[in-house]
Amino acid sequence: MDYKLLSSPLQGFTDFRFRNAFNNYFGGIDTFYSPYIRLNGKLKIKPAYERDILPENNIGLEVIPQIITNDAVEFLFVANYVQQFGYKELNWNLGCPYPMVTKCGMGSGLISQPEKINNILHKVQQESDIVVSMKMRLGYENSDEILQTLPILDNYPIKNIAIHARLGKQLYKGGVDLNAFQKCIDSTKHKLYYNGDITSVAVFKEMQKRFPNIDHWMIGRGLIANPFLPNMIKNNTSNYPDNKIELFREFHDTLFEGYSESLSGATHLLLKMYHLWTYFATLFSNPKKSLKKIKKANNIRNYQIAVKEILDAERNIF
Repeated sequence: MDYKLLSSPLQGFTDFRFRNAFNNYFGGIDTFYSPYIRLNGKLKIKPAYERDILPENNIGLEVIPQIITNDAVEFLFVANYVQQFGYKELNWNLGCPYPMVTKCGMGSGLISQPEKINNILHKVQQESDIVVSMKMRLGYENSDEILQTLPILDNYPIKNIAIHARLGKQLYKGGVDLNAFQKCIDSTKHKLYYNGDITSVAVFKEMQKRFPNIDHWMIGRGLIANPFLPNMIKNNTSNYPDNKIELFREFHDTLFEGYSESLSGATHLLLKMYHLWTYFATLFSNPKKSLKKIKKANNIRNYQIAVKEILDAERNIF
């Protein structure tokens, strides 16, 4: 069966610099979702949000912008805003699990309010021709939340619903609930995408076998931890390319250079790279030792030395 691989957005990680570098060196992703736009009650788009979705910053990529909101006016404002750049679709985030979001009744904290979701979708459908897709979790407290919401969504021409098969309160802990995801399949007429814990080719094949009618698969943290993974899935191989270390080095250096230009000062740059290495480190033989080297680097020169040591040591093993 033909299938598509999608990059699930991670706030603070999968911005346009990451997307471009990833696509250039690894490939395998058919569609990228941009990290969400959040207005916080002000009908004004932050420059960083705009830079992230500008067509000139996403050449050669299929990108779908995303919004996180619990307000129809905000939704319509962002819909109109992204349409001016040629976007025809806006993804609505009802999946974010972080307390600072869910306590405001947004992200996965909104799933338990089907009436509010209904009111927002009704107003958007009445006043905009934007194509709406959704990204959800199973609920925040329990998976009954999504089962109560899906019948409401069936009343609207939603393009698709990507479901991360976890609860919001889990954050990223514990396993995915595949039985609950199956209940979602059985409870809606809408096209569903699967998201959650696709971390290897073997796991992907297991998921395909479990859900044979799903043909769109989202990879989030697994893509950052192993940027080779989507292309390995597409090529049906668990083998890394012979030039694994060189490819990763070029990818890393491209990111480092891009963030050097956009972030103010060494402290911000080193923090940004450290956050990326919390995922990257798992790609190497000794993740804890690798991450410790990166964390100890207190200036740019020491950071570059640490990266070189990690990659050179890995090349000898690989």
